[in-house]
Amino acid sequence: MAKLIYVTNVSLDGYIEDEHGRFDWTPPDDDYLPFVTDLVRPRGTYLYGRRLYESMSVWETDPALAAHSKLTADFADVWQAADKVVYSTTLDATLTARTRVERNFDPASVRAMKASATSDLTIGGAHLAAQAFQAGLIDECHLLIHPILTGGGKPGLPSGTRLGLELSDSRRLSNGVLYVHYGLRT
Repeated sequence: MAKLIYVTNVSLDGYIEDEHGRFDWTPPDDDYLPFVTDLVRPRGTYLYGRRLYESMSVWETDPALAAHSKLTADFADVWQAADKVVYSTTLDATLTARTRVERNFDPASVRAMKASATSDLTIGGAHLAAQAFQAGLIDECHLLIHPILTGGGKPGLPSGTRLGLELSDSRRLSNGVLYVHYGLRT
């Protein structure tokens, strides 16, 4: 069975975006971008909330972004090669290929995806991930902790859900970002 992996950027105080909805404190650099590319490269399907999907879709809809460098082209290729499932009640059409919209998050459907997948899946978007945490679907957390305090905003991890985690790996990137990989404690 494939794993469902939560991958997200967070501030040191635990937010994925500040109080104004900005996440401009997470710009990719030449150490960070290849690390993230290699992190998501083996994943076959990305589960997204609408806002995160719309932010990430530029990796397919803006050719100038991929043309910026070999690193951005590699990330764009990896992103475009994966299947995407967007959970949204408001999105009428997708902006990218290999993408479908689901109106509601259905834990049974995600379990079926995990059971039939030939490679692991990622999930992104704090609200969507919170639903998956609450349904007991998350197998691993990969957090990229940025050296900034936002002072508030959208929490990266759900409240009201208690899980034991076990550190599997960690790495400090050259820009001060700390990568931590946790598995669920069994």
